[in-house]
Amino acid sequence: MRTAVCPGSFDPVTYGHLDIIKRGAKLFDKVIVAVAVNPGKTAFFSMEERLEMIKTAVADYENVSVASFEGLLTDFAIRSGAIAIIRGLRAMTDFEYEFQMSLINKHLQPDIETVYLMT
Repeated sequence: MRTAVCPGSFDPVTYGHLDIIKRGAKLFDKVIVAVAVNPGKTAFFSMEERLEMIKTAVADYENVSVASFEGLLTDFAIRSGAIAIIRGLRAMTDFEYEFQMSLINKHLQPDIETVYLMT
């Protein structure tokens, strides 16, 4: 089974997020929407509210699940059995940051690929 993780803070979940999740669900057997716990960031919505909003929004997708995680994304991906991380790119300005993150993630977990979808 080819599993991918689609990470973010989702505070709140947007139509852009949902588009990436929907498209990722067509590419992978299973997509885990990974809601990040970020103690350095003040969230507008609580973790429980964010999880519930996303679960409601993706209820029609049989191969999409939702989970929260703390720590390194690559560690969560490995624990989840994922082979890929799905990220959305809105503009060229996103590319440099995402490129650097993918290099770091590849260094930490060489078996995890990063897949970019244009939003």
